[in-house]
Amino acid sequence: MKNRIISGSTAVILGLFISLGPQLLFKLCPPKADGSWMRCHWTGQAELGAGFLVVILGVAMLGCASNRVRLGLSIALCLAGILSLLFPSALIGGCMMETMPCKKISFPVIYLCSILTSAGAAVNSRYLFQKAKKERL
Repeated sequence: MKNRIISGSTAVILGLFISLGPQLLFKLCPPKADGSWMRCHWTGQAELGAGFLVVILGVAMLGCASNRVRLGLSIALCLAGILSLLFPSALIGGCMMETMPCKKISFPVIYLCSILTSAGAAVNSRYLFQKAKKERL
């Protein structure tokens, strides 16, 4: 029960930072003078979806009592964290200038939250796998 609450609530909090952080807390770059958006805007939109996926998986972990189901959810959570990490770094990217707000503030926070999500889910997966292995014996 303790593992379920800690891992689920941590995933929900990190997912909220990933999804709503670029929109509300650490803003991305504003639109260009002609009204078009830079690439970092579209990265923020993709992070909105990836972050909400992390939140949904965290809520599912909170509501599920089965260790084997939570193991599957934890593996999915690890992969969602990797996906969230790939949006700003490899898939969509951001602005070209290193002095832009997306490169200085938004992306480092997204990197940190994504790495914490993936690492925490990987550790939890290992723990749940060992626990399921002991239960089979």
